[in-house]
Amino acid sequence: MTVKLQRPNSSVFAPFGAFLEPPTEVGDRSIFSEWLKPVPGLSHQCHLNRVAPSTFPLTVDQVECHPHAAQVFLPLGVSRYLVTVMPSDVAGSPDSAHGLAFVVPGTLGVVYHPGTWHAGIAVLDAEASFAVLMWRGEKDDDVFAAIPPIELQPERTEAFRALTP
Repeated sequence: MTVKLQRPNSSVFAPFGAFLEPPTEVGDRSIFSEWLKPVPGLSHQCHLNRVAPSTFPLTVDQVECHPHAAQVFLPLGVSRYLVTVMPSDVAGSPDSAHGLAFVVPGTLGVVYHPGTWHAGIAVLDAEASFAVLMWRGEKDDDVFAAIPPIELQPERTEAFRALTP
């Protein structure tokens, strides 16, 4: 199965989380504290990830979710990256038939709602880092699931270039 790559669209992405935009004016702040409210029994964690660049076609055959807390990714020196999400089916397993994939410019962060099925962050163009914030402390903080392979590939070179920031 192939999933069409699309530009970040806040309303399409809303069931899974949000794209985090920086302020437009110097001196302004964008505040996202509502995503990091304390979770009883869990500890706040902040770490940096370093990610190698991916090339197309890219196959996703495993996803993860974090049932207890939101997960925030803030890009550091990132050109573009891929965000792949999917809803849960009635049993709570990932529904890969309804997966979505977004090509996100490195000027936007992303946050996933607790329990959102998502692929690991994949960067394009060059290796890059992300600051990751979330609450942890339960044995099932990270739940992984195998899915039928999803291929992420641009439909046409021109269409993919249009997704470039």
